[in-house]
Amino acid sequence: MTILRTMRNFSSMNIAASILLFVAAIAAAIIANSPVAPVYQEFLLHELHLQIGDFNLLSHGGENLRMIEFINDGLMTIFFLLVGLEIKRELLVGELSSFRKAALPFIAACGGMLLPVLVFMSICPPGSEGGQGLAIPMATDIAFSLGVLSLLGSRVPLSLKIFLTAFAVVDDIGGILVIAIFYSSHVSYGYILVAVLLYILLYFIGKRGATNKIFFLVIGVVIWYLFLQSGIHSTISGVILAFVIPAKPRLDVGKYIEHIRHTIAGFPVMESGSIVLTNEQIAKLKEVESASDRVISPLQSFEDNLHGAVNYLILPLFAFVNAGVVFSGGGELVGDVGIAVAAGLLFGKFAGIYFFTWLAIKIKLTPMPPGMTWTNLSGIALLGGIGFTVSLFIANLSFGANFPILLNQAKFGVLSGTILSGLLGYIVLWIVLPARRRK
Repeated sequence: MTILRTMRNFSSMNIAASILLFVAAIAAAIIANSPVAPVYQEFLLHELHLQIGDFNLLSHGGENLRMIEFINDGLMTIFFLLVGLEIKRELLVGELSSFRKAALPFIAACGGMLLPVLVFMSICPPGSEGGQGLAIPMATDIAFSLGVLSLLGSRVPLSLKIFLTAFAVVDDIGGILVIAIFYSSHVSYGYILVAVLLYILLYFIGKRGATNKIFFLVIGVVIWYLFLQSGIHSTISGVILAFVIPAKPRLDVGKYIEHIRHTIAGFPVMESGSIVLTNEQIAKLKEVESASDRVISPLQSFEDNLHGAVNYLILPLFAFVNAGVVFSGGGELVGDVGIAVAAGLLFGKFAGIYFFTWLAIKIKLTPMPPGMTWTNLSGIALLGGIGFTVSLFIANLSFGANFPILLNQAKFGVLSGTILSGLLGYIVLWIVLPARRRK
C-alpha cells in the first residue's frame, strides 16, 4: 500500500510537471518564430557575472557564461544531481537493488539505447554531416513519460509504472556515461585531481555521520567549478556528488520514535490561554526538530527538497531556452538529422524495448511482471520514445552553436519524436488497458 500511495503522489506531481514542461517548450517555439525572436536570442546570449574582484564563478576558460550556458551547464547540474540521487536509491533499495529486480528493465533499456542508435546511423552514418548526433535518441525522459502514463490513472498496473521507471533510470545511466565519455575534451587533470580529493573528503565526512546539506552543496559548487574548467562536462559533477551523499540516517527510526515519546511525555504543560511558549518548551521542540533531521538520510532529504525546484523551475527553464525550433523553411527544419532523431525515438526505442523484453522473457531469463501483457508492453515501449530533456541536452552537446541548422533539425526531431511517441503510447494503452482497476 505504501508503494502504491507513493506512486500515486509521484504520478500527480509528474502530470503537473509534464504539462509545465510542454507549455515551456511550446512557448519557446512560438517566441523563436515571432517578431520578438531577437529579444529571445539576446536573452539566451546575455552574459552572467558572479564576481569577487577579478574572479568570476560563472566563467569558463576566461569567458563569461551566457544565459543558455548557465542553464545547460549550471542549473542542469542540479537536475543531474537529482538523477544521481534517484539512481543511487534505486541501486540501494529500489528496482535495481537485485539481479532479479533489475534484469528485465536493464535488458529493456539496453535495447532501448542500442536500436535508436542503429536507426540513427542508418540515416546519418558516422562521418556524415550530422553523424555525431547518434546518441540523441537514446534517452527516455522519466518525468514526461510517467506524466503521460499517469493520465490513465488507476487503470495502469503498478508493475508497468515500476518497469517504465526502472528502465528509464538505466537509460539515464547510459546517457550519463555517453556525456562523460564522448562529450568531454582537452581534460585538465589538475582540476580533476582537486575535485577527486574533495569527493573523497565528502565521502569520509559523510561516513562519520555528517548530515549538513549546506556543507555538501557548498563543496558541490566548488567541485562544479573545477569540472567546468577541467574539460569534463560539468553536469557529471552532480551525478558523482550524489554518490558521496550519505544514504544512511544518523538516527534509527525505532530510537527516534522512542525519543519523541519520551520528549512529549516530558513536555511542559502550557498555562490555559497562553499563546507564548516558554524557553523550556522551545528547547523541547528544537530537540524534536533536531531528531527529525537526523532520522531522514541526507540522500532522501536532498531528493525531496530538489524535486520541486527541478520539476517546476529548472526543467521548464531548460525547455524554454532549448526548444526554440525555428521554422525557417523545409530545408533547414526537416533534414536527415531531424528524421534520424524522430525515427530513432519513435521506431528505435519501441523496437528495442519491446524486442529485448520479449526475448528476455521468451528465453526464460526473467519472468514477465504481473499485470504486464504483450499488448500493454507495446504502449510502454512507445512511451519510452519520449526523449525530450536528455535528448535536447545531448543535441546541444552534439551540435551547439557551431552547427545551428543541424541543431535546429535535431530539436525538431526530438520534439516531433517525443510528441508522436507520447500520443501513440497513450492511445495504445487507453485501448488495451481495462476500463477500470481496483484502487
